[in-house]
Formats: sequence, C-alpha cells, structure tokens
Amino acid sequence: MDRVKRMIRYPVGGSLDNGYGAGVVTAVLDTGLAPHPDLKGRILGFLDCVSHRQQLYDDSGHGTHVAGILAGDGRMSGGILSGMAPAVRIIALKVLDYRGEGRVEYILEGLEWICLNYRKYGIRVVNLSVGARNVLEYEKEKKLLEAVEMLWDEGVAVIVSAGNEGPGEGTVVVPGTSRKVITVGMLAEENAINCSGQGPTEHCVLKPDVVAPGRQVISCNAVSGRNRKPYTVKSGTSMATPVVAGAAAMYLSRYPGATNVELKLKLRETCMKVPGMDCQGWGCLNVSRLLE
Repeated sequence: MDRVKRMIRYPVGGSLDNGYGAGVVTAVLDTGLAPHPDLKGRILGFLDCVSHRQQLYDDSGHGTHVAGILAGDGRMSGGILSGMAPAVRIIALKVLDYRGEGRVEYILEGLEWICLNYRKYGIRVVNLSVGARNVLEYEKEKKLLEAVEMLWDEGVAVIVSAGNEGPGEGTVVVPGTSRKVITVGMLAEENAINCSGQGPTEHCVLKPDVVAPGRQVISCNAVSGRNRKPYTVKSGTSMATPVVAGAAAMYLSRYPGATNVELKLKLRETCMKVPGMDCQGWGCLNVSRLLE
C-alpha cells in the first residue's frame, strides 16, 4: 500500500519502560500533531492523509490538544499539566484539515492504514475525536462503521467521541453509533447545558458508553513562538475522549494480556454513576477502580 511508505518515522528517546501507559502505542486520528515539547521523544510516526506532506504539523491545533490530554508529560509546566498516560508512544494520522473538517475518505484511509499496520507497530488503542453528523450518506456511514468495527474485531481498543450535537435523542455522531466501540460523552457540570451526543441510536443502542471530564481542559498548544503560550484551553467530547483513551492505555500497560473486550467490560464495571445526569451510559470514568 502506497500510504505505508508515506508514514514518517521519528526516533523515540528517553526511557519509556516505566510510567503510565508504558509499552503501549496509541494512534490519534485528528488534525495532525505539532512537535510540542511535552510530546518529545514519544512520537513514533506521522501520516498525512489530507495533504500528504512529509513533515509533522498541525494546522488546526485540535489534534495536538487531544494528544496532550492523552499523553503529554507536562514538561513545559514542570509536570503539573501532564496527560493521562505520559509514557505512551503516539502515531499521529492527519485526517482533518485546518478547520477540523475532513472527508470520510481521509478517515477511512487512516483507519485502513491502522488495520494493515497495527501489528507491525504494536498499536493497542485508537483515539477518534472525530465524527460525522447524521446527514452523512448511508454508504459512507456504513463504510465508516465497518472500518472501526473491523479494527475492534482485530483486538484494537477503539475510543470514539459522541460528538457535540446534543442534547436530544439520536444525536451521537458516526462512528460513535457503533455498538462495538467505546463511545465517550462529556461529563456535564452542574447548571451547564450538556451538549454531548446522546442515544439511543437508530438500532436502539444506548450511547454514550462512558463520560469523562471535557470542559475547559488545559492541554498542549500547537502554535509555537516566543510570545505564544505552551498550553491552551478547549472543551467538548473531543477532549473527554483522550481522557478515556489514556485510561485505556494505562490499563493495557498494567495488564498487557488483556483484550479490548476485557477493557470494555472493566470500564463498565468500574464507572461511577453521576447523580442527576442523563445519558451517561455506565457512568463517569474512575481510573483508580479501573486499574485495581
């Protein structure tokens, strides 16, 4: 496959044998990835499905923010603003453009590449803070669902955002509507409108599966320069998804023999119900209970 040759490999530095997420490779499909200091030495590769450029970049900032939540080590903040699993290795696939938008074909290309290469690079977790609204053509929706479910059936833990089209029934974006993948909503704060996509889906599947913090999250800023701050704030289910993906990497690091199905069952058993919150699935992620 031609795209295999276009993934740019990067040297991995430092000791990654210890720490949260050690030994786990995560693929992040998003707007790309900037060479942020908090991710230095742990970017395993980069594949541009949009413009096919040959260097690491993020012309939106969304993907870098997501990657920072999942795997940033917080070095620019003295370790204070570290992500969930700072020992994780990352393969970034750019499937969205500078506006955070993209064609289904780009996402499918990224998912196909992972399906062909997950064994070669040891990819255990896929983070998809990406979704298509319900106006998507049936054939494209079908292909997108088939692609994530094929990855899931191969044993890869696919973590997908529920989208920000809620509240209201049937507002989960594709491929978060898949009954197999782990779909993440945003934890609603008191007196705040919950914009997370909600189920049930057209096939009567209750979604999201789990909720996690996603409002006003501080993470890596893709824009660099003398007068630019290393961190920025974003909100949404896109930010909640890498919280769960990072927790999944932590779990698979601690229990490397566990399957994605066992991970999903463990999440279901250990999430905590949030009083007064509708459409929270199993409840809110509880990392301590997950890792017990």
